[in-house]
Amino acid sequence: MAMILQKRGVNIACVQETRWVVLKAKNVDKYKLWFSGVMKGKDGVGILVYRELRESVVEVRRVNDRLMAIKVVVGGIPLNVISAYAPQTALDKEVKRRFWEALDEVVRGIPPTEKLFIGADFNDHIGLSAGGYGEMHGGFGFGDMNRGSTSLLDFARAFELVIVNSMFPKREEHLVTFRSMVAKTQIDYLLLRRYGRGCARIAR
Repeated sequence: MAMILQKRGVNIACVQETRWVVLKAKNVDKYKLWFSGVMKGKDGVGILVYRELRESVVEVRRVNDRLMAIKVVVGGIPLNVISAYAPQTALDKEVKRRFWEALDEVVRGIPPTEKLFIGADFNDHIGLSAGGYGEMHGGFGFGDMNRGSTSLLDFARAFELVIVNSMFPKREEHLVTFRSMVAKTQIDYLLLRRYGRGCARIAR
């Protein structure tokens, strides 16, 4: 993975389902990986930072095996990066509630003037069209909206975020983030503050 990220010029990447039982950091080729996981073979999230930015990481917050955040200061500008892994649709409502409450708390703790990037597997389908969520959904999604997607869209609305994946017209191969023998879906998303959407050029 690190080689692919480097080839594509990615400086920071969020990963989910790492499935490591650790709360630490390690070097991975030319990246440093901070990760959080508490149960072997289950869940786990991480954030990879390119070596030139490693010393710019000033804060690491591990919330649980589904949520963590770092703060990177680049050119005097703080950038907050959150990696999250939402519970699957079939899981208990209480598990989902705890996830969204924890994510809400992390985002509320970040000053609204600071840049925010959320890279997550939300296990939600926001669908092809924006519906009543035009300020959050750019109208270039994939497939049909599912019931859980309103949690993601309502979250984006509450914190004035946009779903970057939906802002650009793309071929299907660049929209689908999960594919199996029986289905193909879009469940991984990048979110930014609405006022910072201008810094997004393309999302695949």
